[in-house]
Amino acid sequence: MLVLRSAARLAAAAAAISLGLLLAAAPALADAGFERWIQGFRGTAAKSGVSGATFDRAFRNVTEIDPEVLEKARAQPEFTAPVWDYFDNRVHENAVGVGRAMARKYKATLDGIESRYGVDRHILLAIWSMESNYGEILKNDKVMRSVVRSLATLAYADKRRAKFARTQLIAALKILQSGDIDERHLTGSWAGAMGHTQFIPTSYIAYAVDADGNGRRDIWNSVPDALATAANLLRKNGWQSGRTWGYEVKLPEGRKFPAGSMSLSKWQSIGVTRASGKPFGNGRESATLKVPDGRGGPAFLIIKNFSVLKRYNNADKYALAVGLLADEIAGYGGLVRDWDRPFTKLTFEERQELQERLSTYGYYDGKFDGKIGAGSRSAIKAFQAAAGLSPDGHPSMEVLSRLRKR
Repeated sequence: MLVLRSAARLAAAAAAISLGLLLAAAPALADAGFERWIQGFRGTAAKSGVSGATFDRAFRNVTEIDPEVLEKARAQPEFTAPVWDYFDNRVHENAVGVGRAMARKYKATLDGIESRYGVDRHILLAIWSMESNYGEILKNDKVMRSVVRSLATLAYADKRRAKFARTQLIAALKILQSGDIDERHLTGSWAGAMGHTQFIPTSYIAYAVDADGNGRRDIWNSVPDALATAANLLRKNGWQSGRTWGYEVKLPEGRKFPAGSMSLSKWQSIGVTRASGKPFGNGRESATLKVPDGRGGPAFLIIKNFSVLKRYNNADKYALAVGLLADEIAGYGGLVRDWDRPFTKLTFEERQELQERLSTYGYYDGKFDGKIGAGSRSAIKAFQAAAGLSPDGHPSMEVLSRLRKR
């Protein structure tokens, strides 16, 4: 029995050692595969006009995939949260206040861009806010990473995004080859979106502008270049100068409406009026009705420039958020009819207070940034459950009031 047990122990030890060796070798094998892929892609890049010197410079320090990129790629579920959740995190007092400050700071720059491209400055400021929080995310090393490594990781290891990533990687290498930016500063999001206005490499090549006249199209460090690049994209996709994106409207009760487009005059003739009480700008202009929160929330008649905004990001909610934020930065006021929330809304500062109080009691360990993401909602639910409340995760005045009483 002793011999059998000893043999069993030896066999188990040998198996453990073998497993350990395999586990230790796994990263090396993965890295070797990635390195082979890089060498194979060198020929693909050369056929697209990327020099060997540029390729070698770009991949000099890229020897391993970025596992965080793959984690973020897997964690991109379809957005199914209520519509008000999207807008509350993007159209709020802080975004408006900073936008107005930036309008003052960059007045001369925005004057020139408006004159050249015909795109309203407040739209550009809203895009800047939506894309990078007026450049603040560019300071976050946990968000910004090597564009070359990110796109190479996706091209090599993400089957769903491989084709997209290969195309963007070639474009990124061409950007590097142009001399607009060096490899150390060619940074972006996990999916390769770059600079203050978050352009993917192919869009950068199509629309990037040197607005400050220094000979480089630097959307990473030059606010004029970034804003002019965004304006150039909108103009080349049909932006109509001097026109708005749409109107918040009031719908008559108990009536159904057509799904297609009609002139603003026609909409008005069937009882649809501006929520502000003002007249429509151009009665002959074609418009389509949007009710993103159903009949219980705000309604909008959207016109041509709305579809142009979707060329930046092909989502109704994105274009609508840009339009609403731009209007507030410009001083036109917010929604007349708010989103149909099942709770009492908090201000931006109150949401920061909510996060801070949740942190004080050990429920939350994130930033006090006023943005209610998955971490904040989980913390709210945990507190609600402990306090005997319905754990819906809503950032409500009801929850903040209960926290204030603790």
